[in-house]
Parts: sequence; C-alpha cells; structure tokens
Amino acid sequence: MRYSPQKPSESCLTRGATTANFHVMSDEAPDSLIPYDEIVQEALRAVVGRVLGEIQGGGGELPGAHHFYITFKTEAPGVSIPAHLKERFPDEMTIVLQNKFWDLDVGEDGFSVGLSFNQIPAKLSIPYAAITAFVDPAVDFGLQFQAKVADMAPEGHEDAENDEPDGDDTPTGSDDGSNVVTVDFGRKK
Repeated sequence: MRYSPQKPSESCLTRGATTANFHVMSDEAPDSLIPYDEIVQEALRAVVGRVLGEIQGGGGELPGAHHFYITFKTEAPGVSIPAHLKERFPDEMTIVLQNKFWDLDVGEDGFSVGLSFNQIPAKLSIPYAAITAFVDPAVDFGLQFQAKVADMAPEGHEDAENDEPDGDDTPTGSDDGSNVVTVDFGRKK
C-alpha cells in the first residue's frame, strides 16, 4: 500500500478539527511488513480508554446528553461477566453507559463497570482489545473495530437490555456519511 497525501476536499475522514487523509494507490497492495492495521486499531481503542478515563476523572458523570453503546466479544481473553450473561450472549454483547452505571474503573488495558440487567446488578470487566464498537449517539460519533478473537464467527444474539431510561437513541448503521470510522485494511492472508 502506498500513501498519497490529498487535499482536505478529497477522500478523508473528518470529526471536528481532526482530519485523516489516506489513499490506496493500487488495488493489488503488497503484504506489509509493518502491521499498520493493528497499530491503527490499537490507537483507536485508546480513544475509548481516554473518553472513559475522562468520565471517571469527572466523578463518573456523563456530560450533557452524552452516553455510550459499547459492543464487545464476550469470549475474548480477559472479559469477565456473570455466567448468566455469558450464557445469554455467547459471542457479542452491547452495553449502555448512560444513567444507571457505577464503579467505573478505567485502566491501561481495559475497564470495569457496574450495570443492572433486569434489576440484577452485575460487574463487568472488559479489555479494550475485546471491543468491536463504541458509539456516542448524542453527537453521532462511532468507532468500529475488527474483532481480535481469532476465528470466531459472530452468532445471533438478543439485545443486552441492561436497564436504561426510555428513549430511542439506539444506534443504527447507515451509509449517510455519519461519523462512524471503520478500519479494515483488507490484508492478504
């Protein structure tokens, strides 16, 4: 893959004042000896940690209308969730951090949080490497990641339905140019 700088008016990803420009010069990109896709994935997962760290540093209160949908692989190494949730969500689970969460503890490699599911409190520990999506629908911002769990095909599952206020802020995928960043370098295998 060759890098070609572009003018901001050409293909770029923009969110606020941050702009990332990139362009693949050929559809037949050679295998890279530098793991660019892994480096970018790790950097974007660090965004999740920084955002959650700022919430923790602010006393655990979300500012304004901000709230987060975090999707993660339940079988990923380091994930710790109650057995009844793992049974219900054997592959992937989405949690909501909005009004009813507690004990947010953000670390270098992941975070833990208390949530309620059908009025039953639960403590979840989630490494950043297990996260497959992070969405803040209040500002139309989202990140999607490649799963780091090898050879796990996604299975159908119910919505997590952790206790949350009424409202219709459920994130939906769209091709409307919203600020969701998907990183997939299509590496040859």
